[in-house]
Amino acid sequence: MKTVQQEVDERTNLTGTNKFELLLFRLGVSGNAERAELFGINVFKVREILAMPEVTAIAGTTPHIMGVVNLRGQIIQVINLPAVVGCTPKSGLNILLITEYARTTQAFAVESVEEIVRLDWSDVLSAEASAVGGSVTSIARIDGNTDGTRLAQVLDVEQILSELSPPVDVPDAGTVGPKIALAEGAVILAADDSGVARSLIEAGLTAMGVPFIMTKSGKEAWEKLQALTVAAGKEGKAVSDKVALVLTDLEMPEMDGFTLTRNIKQDARFKSIPVVIHSSLSGTTNEGHVKSVGADAYVAKFNAEELAETLRKVLRH
Repeated sequence: MKTVQQEVDERTNLTGTNKFELLLFRLGVSGNAERAELFGINVFKVREILAMPEVTAIAGTTPHIMGVVNLRGQIIQVINLPAVVGCTPKSGLNILLITEYARTTQAFAVESVEEIVRLDWSDVLSAEASAVGGSVTSIARIDGNTDGTRLAQVLDVEQILSELSPPVDVPDAGTVGPKIALAEGAVILAADDSGVARSLIEAGLTAMGVPFIMTKSGKEAWEKLQALTVAAGKEGKAVSDKVALVLTDLEMPEMDGFTLTRNIKQDARFKSIPVVIHSSLSGTTNEGHVKSVGADAYVAKFNAEELAETLRKVLRH
């Protein structure tokens, strides 16, 4: 029987293999559907799973906020996840998922929890390439490429939290400090699969006065880097003359940020290009993995001032 530490070590080691673990749960039915579809969230975001405790209602909250719970002295906001995505639970809200996301702790009420599955990011497809959108960032093929594959909708937690509590401060020149100067013709290549995150990053980089190219996945960023290498070669330049820095999220369909970073740092053409990982998966474990794949820095989402400070520091080296 595995010890808890062995399970933790095994799970964290997945970050070096383009694999991750997805917690599957159900929220009920939507519309005229007869079956409750599967939803998922990265296990790294889940701190605890509880049977539904007593929730204290708070006056003046939005309809999707059930109230708060007192968990060992910490007051945590409870979000009615089925209501957010338009589902109706058949058996009520029975489970509470305590999550840590972008420096905050929140609780999501769900109908039931199914299982934890181990997947390769190549089995996760961007929702923007399908008919699904809104609160879903990607679609996971649970059983690989076999016929009759089960599908799970991976929730865009950034989108959900932004809708429930919109950012108070939009990045501007006053918050990010002095402009950041890049070499003429150079850009920052950024990758993030969340529409909300991309909007904030774009606003932040614009406020910093930095030209950039935004992509929606690690795979797209990797392909763009190849294309820029070809373009640089035709001009008699190195790709580092075109790309000053790569800024990447960790959780992305098809290729995660760890794999993108490792690919860049192991390729002689790109290894001089600094990589900054910008993720909602905060914590010392992930910061340790960031160093192991060769990233130059890690900054937790989302604080435009901290992001600007990190970019300046890395670009000076």
